[in-house]
Amino acid sequence: MQKFMEFPSGPVPLGSSFYINRPPIEELVYEELTKPGSVIRIKAPTKMGKSSLLLRIINYAQQRQYQTVLIDLTQADESVFTNTDKFLRWFAANVSYQLALPAKLDEYWDEDIGSQISCTIYWQNYLLKKIEEPLVLAINEVNRLFEYSRVAQDFLSLLRGWHEEAKQKPILQKQRLVVVHSTEVYIPLNINQSPFNVGLPIKLPCFSQEQIQELAQICGLEWCDKEQEVEQLINMVGGHPYLVRLCLYHLVQPCLNQERIMSLSEILSQAPTQSGIYSEYLRHHLTTLEESPELAEAFQQIVNSDQPVQLKPVLAYKLESMGLVTLNGNYCQPACDLYRLYFRSQNFVNSPIFSDTLT
Repeated sequence: MQKFMEFPSGPVPLGSSFYINRPPIEELVYEELTKPGSVIRIKAPTKMGKSSLLLRIINYAQQRQYQTVLIDLTQADESVFTNTDKFLRWFAANVSYQLALPAKLDEYWDEDIGSQISCTIYWQNYLLKKIEEPLVLAINEVNRLFEYSRVAQDFLSLLRGWHEEAKQKPILQKQRLVVVHSTEVYIPLNINQSPFNVGLPIKLPCFSQEQIQELAQICGLEWCDKEQEVEQLINMVGGHPYLVRLCLYHLVQPCLNQERIMSLSEILSQAPTQSGIYSEYLRHHLTTLEESPELAEAFQQIVNSDQPVQLKPVLAYKLESMGLVTLNGNYCQPACDLYRLYFRSQNFVNSPIFSDTLT
Protein backbone atom coordinates (compact mmCIF):
# COMPACT_ATOMS: atom_id res chain seq x y z
CA MET A 1 0.00 0.00 0.00
CA GLN A 2 1.20 3.49 -0.85
CA LYS A 3 2.63 5.24 2.20
CA PHE A 4 2.26 8.82 1.05
CA MET A 5 -0.59 10.34 -0.93
CA GLU A 6 -1.07 14.01 -1.75
CA PHE A 7 -3.92 15.57 0.21
CA PRO A 8 -6.78 16.52 -2.15
CA SER A 9 -6.54 20.29 -1.88
CA GLY A 10 -6.52 22.57 -4.92
CA PRO A 11 -5.82 21.49 -8.50
CA VAL A 12 -4.25 18.11 -9.16
CA PRO A 13 -0.67 18.96 -10.24
CA LEU A 14 0.57 18.24 -13.74
CA GLY A 15 2.15 14.81 -13.90
CA SER A 16 0.25 13.57 -10.86
CA SER A 17 -0.94 9.99 -11.10
CA PHE A 18 -4.07 11.02 -9.19
CA TYR A 19 -5.56 12.92 -12.14
CA ILE A 20 -8.32 10.85 -13.73
CA ASN A 21 -9.29 11.58 -17.33
CA ARG A 22 -12.99 11.85 -18.02
CA PRO A 23 -13.33 10.93 -21.71
CA PRO A 24 -14.19 12.48 -24.05
CA ILE A 25 -13.75 15.82 -22.22
CA GLU A 26 -9.97 16.20 -22.53
CA GLU A 27 -9.99 15.24 -26.20
CA LEU A 28 -12.82 17.67 -26.96
CA VAL A 29 -11.19 20.68 -25.31
CA TYR A 30 -7.78 20.01 -26.87
CA GLU A 31 -9.35 19.82 -30.31
CA GLU A 32 -11.39 22.98 -29.73
CA LEU A 33 -8.27 24.82 -28.62
CA THR A 34 -6.81 24.51 -32.12
CA LYS A 35 -9.75 26.34 -33.72
CA PRO A 36 -9.24 30.09 -34.41
CA GLY A 37 -11.41 32.36 -32.24
CA SER A 38 -12.80 29.44 -30.24
CA VAL A 39 -14.49 29.65 -26.83
CA ILE A 40 -14.44 26.86 -24.25
CA ARG A 41 -16.78 27.17 -21.26
CA ILE A 42 -16.05 24.95 -18.26
CA LYS A 43 -18.59 24.96 -15.47
CA ALA A 44 -19.25 22.76 -12.47
CA PRO A 45 -19.96 23.02 -8.74
CA THR A 46 -17.05 23.61 -6.42
CA LYS A 47 -14.27 21.00 -6.18
CA MET A 48 -15.32 19.07 -9.29
CA GLY A 49 -11.92 19.42 -11.01
CA LYS A 50 -12.27 22.59 -13.07
CA SER A 51 -8.87 24.03 -12.17
CA SER A 52 -7.18 20.64 -12.65
CA LEU A 53 -8.56 20.46 -16.18
CA LEU A 54 -7.54 24.07 -16.82
CA LEU A 55 -3.93 23.29 -15.87
CA ARG A 56 -3.88 20.59 -18.53
CA ILE A 57 -5.46 22.84 -21.15
CA ILE A 58 -2.76 25.45 -20.58
CA ASN A 59 -0.05 22.79 -20.64
CA TYR A 60 -1.40 21.42 -23.93
CA ALA A 61 -1.41 24.92 -25.43
CA GLN A 62 2.18 25.54 -24.34
CA GLN A 63 3.27 22.24 -25.88
CA ARG A 64 1.84 23.54 -29.18
CA GLN A 65 3.92 26.72 -28.74
CA TYR A 66 0.83 28.87 -28.13
CA GLN A 67 1.07 31.97 -25.96
CA THR A 68 -0.90 31.51 -22.73
CA VAL A 69 -2.34 33.94 -20.22
CA LEU A 70 -4.12 32.85 -17.03
CA ILE A 71 -6.29 35.42 -15.28
CA ASP A 72 -7.48 34.15 -11.89
CA LEU A 73 -10.10 36.57 -10.63
CA THR A 74 -9.72 35.38 -7.03
CA GLN A 75 -6.30 37.06 -7.03
CA ALA A 76 -7.67 40.51 -7.86
CA ASP A 77 -7.88 43.13 -5.11
CA GLU A 78 -11.36 44.20 -4.06
CA SER A 79 -10.70 47.70 -5.38
CA VAL A 80 -10.25 46.33 -8.91
CA PHE A 81 -14.01 45.75 -9.13
CA THR A 82 -14.94 49.34 -8.24
CA ASN A 83 -16.02 50.09 -11.81
CA THR A 84 -15.64 48.75 -15.34
CA ASP A 85 -12.84 51.12 -16.31
CA LYS A 86 -10.67 50.14 -13.35
CA PHE A 87 -11.30 46.45 -13.93
CA LEU A 88 -10.47 46.58 -17.65
CA ARG A 89 -7.25 48.49 -17.01
CA TRP A 90 -6.26 45.87 -14.43
CA PHE A 91 -7.15 43.13 -16.91
CA ALA A 92 -5.18 44.71 -19.78
CA ALA A 93 -2.14 45.38 -17.58
CA ASN A 94 -2.20 41.80 -16.26
CA VAL A 95 -2.31 40.33 -19.77
CA SER A 96 0.50 42.66 -20.90
CA TYR A 97 2.69 41.56 -18.01
CA GLN A 98 2.15 37.86 -18.70
CA LEU A 99 3.02 38.40 -22.36
CA ALA A 100 6.19 40.24 -21.30
CA LEU A 101 5.00 43.39 -23.07
CA PRO A 102 5.10 46.95 -21.69
CA ALA A 103 1.70 48.09 -20.45
CA LYS A 104 0.88 51.04 -22.70
CA LEU A 105 -2.59 51.69 -21.37
CA ASP A 106 -2.48 55.47 -21.52
CA GLU A 107 -1.55 55.39 -25.21
CA TYR A 108 -4.73 53.51 -26.08
CA TRP A 109 -7.22 54.50 -23.38
CA ASP A 110 -9.61 57.29 -24.33
CA GLU A 111 -12.36 58.31 -21.92
CA ASP A 112 -14.33 59.87 -24.76
CA ILE A 113 -14.91 56.49 -26.44
CA GLY A 114 -15.21 54.55 -23.19
CA SER A 115 -13.23 51.81 -21.49
CA GLN A 116 -14.73 48.86 -23.40
CA ILE A 117 -13.78 50.25 -26.82
CA SER A 118 -10.42 51.39 -25.46
CA CYS A 119 -9.73 47.88 -24.15
CA THR A 120 -10.77 46.37 -27.50
CA ILE A 121 -8.41 48.66 -29.41
CA TYR A 122 -5.60 47.84 -26.97
CA TRP A 123 -6.32 44.14 -27.40
CA GLN A 124 -6.45 44.16 -31.20
CA ASN A 125 -4.04 46.91 -32.20
CA TYR A 126 -1.37 46.31 -29.60
CA LEU A 127 -1.37 42.95 -27.78
CA LEU A 128 -2.45 40.63 -30.59
CA LYS A 129 -0.29 42.42 -33.14
CA LYS A 130 2.78 41.97 -30.95
CA ILE A 131 2.55 38.19 -30.92
CA GLU A 132 2.85 35.73 -33.79
CA GLU A 133 1.44 32.60 -32.17
CA PRO A 134 -2.17 31.89 -31.16
CA LEU A 135 -3.07 33.23 -27.72
CA VAL A 136 -4.98 31.19 -25.16
CA LEU A 137 -6.70 33.50 -22.69
CA ALA A 138 -7.88 31.45 -19.70
CA ILE A 139 -10.06 33.20 -17.14
CA ASN A 140 -10.53 31.20 -13.95
CA GLU A 141 -13.14 31.75 -11.24
CA VAL A 142 -15.29 34.04 -13.40
CA ASN A 143 -17.94 33.63 -10.71
CA ARG A 144 -15.98 36.17 -8.63
CA LEU A 145 -17.31 38.76 -11.08
CA PHE A 146 -20.89 37.86 -10.29
CA GLU A 147 -20.67 39.81 -7.04
CA TYR A 148 -20.32 42.97 -9.14
CA SER A 149 -23.21 42.88 -11.60
CA ARG A 150 -22.31 46.03 -13.57
CA VAL A 151 -18.69 45.03 -14.11
CA ALA A 152 -19.78 41.47 -14.89
CA GLN A 153 -22.26 42.58 -17.56
CA ASP A 154 -19.75 44.91 -19.20
CA PHE A 155 -16.81 42.51 -19.20
CA LEU A 156 -18.75 39.42 -20.30
CA SER A 157 -20.42 41.36 -23.10
CA LEU A 158 -16.95 42.51 -24.16
CA LEU A 159 -15.72 38.91 -24.37
CA ARG A 160 -18.85 37.97 -26.31
CA GLY A 161 -18.18 40.83 -28.73
CA TRP A 162 -14.60 39.68 -29.33
CA HIS A 163 -15.85 36.18 -30.08
CA GLU A 164 -18.39 37.46 -32.61
CA GLU A 165 -15.86 39.78 -34.27
CA ALA A 166 -13.38 36.90 -34.61
CA LYS A 167 -15.60 35.48 -37.35
CA GLN A 168 -14.63 38.37 -39.63
CA LYS A 169 -11.42 39.85 -38.19
CA PRO A 170 -8.27 37.76 -38.79
CA ILE A 171 -6.44 39.45 -35.91
CA LEU A 172 -9.02 38.12 -33.43
CA GLN A 173 -8.72 34.61 -34.80
CA LYS A 174 -5.43 34.37 -32.94
CA GLN A 175 -7.28 34.18 -29.66
CA ARG A 176 -8.79 31.19 -27.91
CA LEU A 177 -10.88 31.94 -24.84
CA VAL A 178 -11.30 29.52 -21.93
CA VAL A 179 -13.85 30.60 -19.32
CA VAL A 180 -14.06 28.67 -16.05
CA HIS A 181 -16.65 29.28 -13.37
CA SER A 182 -18.35 27.61 -10.44
CA THR A 183 -22.09 27.24 -10.69
CA GLU A 184 -23.00 28.04 -7.08
CA VAL A 185 -23.53 31.73 -7.83
CA TYR A 186 -26.34 32.74 -10.16
CA ILE A 187 -27.04 36.12 -11.73
CA PRO A 188 -29.34 36.86 -14.68
CA LEU A 189 -27.32 37.83 -17.76
CA ASN A 190 -28.45 39.23 -21.08
CA ILE A 191 -28.33 36.13 -23.26
CA ASN A 192 -27.09 38.17 -26.23
CA GLN A 193 -24.24 39.72 -24.24
CA SER A 194 -22.87 36.72 -22.39
CA PRO A 195 -20.20 34.24 -23.51
CA PHE A 196 -22.04 31.56 -21.55
CA ASN A 197 -24.19 30.47 -24.49
CA VAL A 198 -21.53 30.32 -27.23
CA GLY A 199 -18.61 28.02 -27.89
CA LEU A 200 -17.99 24.53 -26.50
CA PRO A 201 -19.77 23.92 -23.16
CA ILE A 202 -18.05 21.53 -20.76
CA LYS A 203 -19.96 20.39 -17.70
CA LEU A 204 -17.76 18.18 -15.56
CA PRO A 205 -19.45 14.92 -14.52
CA CYS A 206 -18.96 12.82 -11.41
CA PHE A 207 -16.61 9.86 -11.47
CA SER A 208 -18.00 6.60 -12.78
CA GLN A 209 -17.63 3.32 -10.92
CA GLU A 210 -14.76 2.35 -13.23
CA GLN A 211 -12.96 5.66 -12.64
CA ILE A 212 -13.25 5.27 -8.88
CA GLN A 213 -11.84 1.75 -9.14
CA GLU A 214 -8.97 3.11 -11.22
CA LEU A 215 -8.22 5.79 -8.62
CA ALA A 216 -8.43 3.29 -5.77
CA GLN A 217 -5.89 1.11 -7.55
CA ILE A 218 -3.58 4.10 -8.02
CA CYS A 219 -3.87 4.75 -4.28
CA GLY A 220 -2.74 1.20 -3.60
CA LEU A 221 -6.01 0.04 -2.06
CA GLU A 222 -6.71 -3.68 -2.14
CA TRP A 223 -10.41 -4.05 -1.50
CA CYS A 224 -11.82 -7.54 -0.90
CA ASP A 225 -14.95 -6.79 -2.90
CA LYS A 226 -14.07 -3.67 -4.86
CA GLU A 227 -17.38 -3.46 -6.73
CA GLN A 228 -19.42 -3.54 -3.52
CA GLU A 229 -17.17 -1.05 -1.73
CA VAL A 230 -17.15 1.33 -4.70
CA GLU A 231 -20.94 1.09 -4.82
CA GLN A 232 -21.14 2.00 -1.12
CA LEU A 233 -18.91 5.01 -1.71
CA ILE A 234 -20.95 6.15 -4.72
CA ASN A 235 -24.18 5.83 -2.74
CA MET A 236 -22.75 8.14 -0.09
CA VAL A 237 -20.99 10.80 -2.19
CA GLY A 238 -22.38 10.28 -5.68
CA GLY A 239 -19.00 10.00 -7.39
CA HIS A 240 -18.07 13.62 -6.59
CA PRO A 241 -14.32 13.77 -7.46
CA TYR A 242 -13.18 15.68 -4.37
CA LEU A 243 -15.32 13.67 -1.97
CA VAL A 244 -14.10 10.42 -3.51
CA ARG A 245 -10.45 11.48 -3.35
CA LEU A 246 -10.81 12.65 0.25
CA CYS A 247 -12.27 9.30 1.26
CA LEU A 248 -9.51 7.38 -0.52
CA TYR A 249 -6.90 9.60 1.12
CA HIS A 250 -8.19 8.68 4.58
CA LEU A 251 -8.24 5.01 3.61
CA VAL A 252 -4.54 5.23 2.82
CA GLN A 253 -3.19 7.58 5.48
CA PRO A 254 -4.27 8.15 9.09
CA CYS A 255 -5.16 11.61 10.31
CA LEU A 256 -2.75 13.37 12.64
CA ASN A 257 -4.97 12.67 15.64
CA GLN A 258 -5.51 9.00 14.78
CA GLU A 259 -3.33 6.01 15.53
CA ARG A 260 -4.70 3.86 12.73
CA ILE A 261 -6.30 4.15 9.31
CA MET A 262 -10.10 4.14 9.35
CA SER A 263 -12.06 1.52 7.45
CA LEU A 264 -14.49 2.44 4.69
CA SER A 265 -17.48 1.56 6.89
CA GLU A 266 -16.17 3.84 9.67
CA ILE A 267 -15.65 6.74 7.26
CA LEU A 268 -19.09 6.34 5.68
CA SER A 269 -20.89 6.00 9.01
CA GLN A 270 -19.37 9.29 10.23
CA ALA A 271 -19.56 11.04 6.85
CA PRO A 272 -22.82 13.00 7.38
CA THR A 273 -21.85 14.15 10.89
CA GLN A 274 -19.93 17.10 12.32
CA SER A 275 -17.02 14.79 13.14
CA GLY A 276 -16.83 13.23 9.68
CA ILE A 277 -14.19 13.90 7.05
CA TYR A 278 -16.62 16.01 5.00
CA SER A 279 -17.68 18.39 7.78
CA GLU A 280 -15.85 21.43 6.40
CA TYR A 281 -17.18 20.85 2.89
CA LEU A 282 -20.74 20.42 4.18
CA ARG A 283 -20.53 23.58 6.29
CA HIS A 284 -19.60 25.50 3.13
CA HIS A 285 -22.87 24.41 1.52
CA LEU A 286 -24.74 25.12 4.74
CA THR A 287 -23.43 28.68 4.76
CA THR A 288 -24.46 29.17 1.13
CA LEU A 289 -27.98 27.96 1.89
CA GLU A 290 -28.22 30.17 4.98
CA GLU A 291 -27.66 33.17 2.72
CA SER A 292 -30.77 32.26 0.70
CA PRO A 293 -33.71 31.30 2.95
CA GLU A 294 -36.00 30.48 0.01
CA LEU A 295 -33.40 28.10 -1.40
CA ALA A 296 -32.79 26.59 2.03
CA GLU A 297 -36.50 25.96 2.56
CA ALA A 298 -36.77 24.31 -0.86
CA PHE A 299 -33.81 22.04 -0.17
CA GLN A 300 -35.17 21.16 3.27
CA GLN A 301 -38.34 19.91 1.56
CA ILE A 302 -36.25 17.70 -0.72
CA VAL A 303 -34.09 16.07 1.98
CA ASN A 304 -37.10 15.45 4.22
CA SER A 305 -39.10 13.76 1.46
CA ASP A 306 -38.79 10.10 0.51
CA GLN A 307 -40.04 10.97 -2.98
CA PRO A 308 -38.68 13.38 -5.62
CA VAL A 309 -40.01 16.93 -5.18
CA GLN A 310 -41.14 19.40 -7.82
CA LEU A 311 -39.84 22.96 -7.30
CA LYS A 312 -40.03 26.29 -9.06
CA PRO A 313 -37.68 26.05 -12.07
CA VAL A 314 -35.27 28.73 -10.80
CA LEU A 315 -34.90 27.00 -7.41
CA ALA A 316 -34.35 23.63 -9.03
CA TYR A 317 -31.74 25.18 -11.34
CA LYS A 318 -29.85 26.79 -8.47
CA LEU A 319 -29.79 23.63 -6.35
CA GLU A 320 -28.64 21.56 -9.31
CA SER A 321 -25.96 24.17 -10.04
CA MET A 322 -24.70 23.74 -6.49
CA GLY A 323 -24.51 20.00 -7.09
CA LEU A 324 -26.93 19.32 -4.23
CA VAL A 325 -29.70 17.74 -6.30
CA THR A 326 -30.19 15.75 -9.46
CA LEU A 327 -33.12 16.39 -11.79
CA ASN A 328 -35.39 13.81 -13.32
CA GLY A 329 -37.78 15.71 -15.52
CA ASN A 330 -39.28 18.40 -13.29
CA TYR A 331 -38.50 16.58 -10.06
CA CYS A 332 -35.53 16.95 -7.69
CA GLN A 333 -33.88 14.54 -5.30
CA PRO A 334 -30.66 14.77 -3.26
CA ALA A 335 -27.58 14.10 -5.35
CA CYS A 336 -26.33 11.58 -2.79
CA ASP A 337 -27.00 10.19 0.68
CA LEU A 338 -24.36 12.49 2.19
CA TYR A 339 -26.52 15.56 1.50
CA ARG A 340 -29.77 13.85 2.47
CA LEU A 341 -28.47 12.61 5.81
CA TYR A 342 -26.46 15.68 6.80
CA PHE A 343 -29.02 18.34 5.96
CA ARG A 344 -31.92 16.32 7.28
CA SER A 345 -30.13 16.09 10.64
CA GLN A 346 -29.35 19.83 10.63
CA ASN A 347 -33.00 20.91 10.24
CA PHE A 348 -31.49 24.28 9.35
CA VAL A 349 -34.72 25.95 8.18
CA ASN A 350 -36.07 25.83 11.72
CA SER A 351 -32.91 27.32 13.18
CA PRO A 352 -33.05 30.89 14.62
CA ILE A 353 -31.42 32.39 11.53
CA PHE A 354 -34.55 31.57 9.51
CA SER A 355 -37.22 32.14 12.16
CA ASP A 356 -38.08 35.66 10.98
CA THR A 357 -37.97 35.03 7.24
CA LEU A 358 -39.91 31.80 6.95
CA THR A 359 -42.88 32.39 9.23
